[in-house]
Amino acid sequence: MPKLAPADKHLQRGAATALVLLVLRDSPSYGYQIVQEIRARSADAFDFPEGTIYPILHGLEKDGAIKGEWKEGIGDRKRRVYRLTAAGRKELERRLEAWHKYSSAMKTALRGA
Repeated sequence: MPKLAPADKHLQRGAATALVLLVLRDSPSYGYQIVQEIRARSADAFDFPEGTIYPILHGLEKDGAIKGEWKEGIGDRKRRVYRLTAAGRKELERRLEAWHKYSSAMKTALRGA
């Protein structure tokens, strides 16, 4: 799938939080790995810089949707690994429902275009 044009970046930003929650629904992960997983799942259409993902992770953790803990990484480096909480699962459901409604409305609107 081709990457989205720069003009479509605002659509990506709106999807970013839902995509992070989707990745964490399947397994705990850390920032860089989340970026790579989103890229793979979207066939490279969504290519977020890590600088976009970390503020999302911090906000989700502050809101109780995810929980992070430091774990040993490669060498002496530690990584903050995030997992979805029960509140995060509910938030993901809410966001997915909103995206489905939005997508359906856009498809309906585009039929008349």
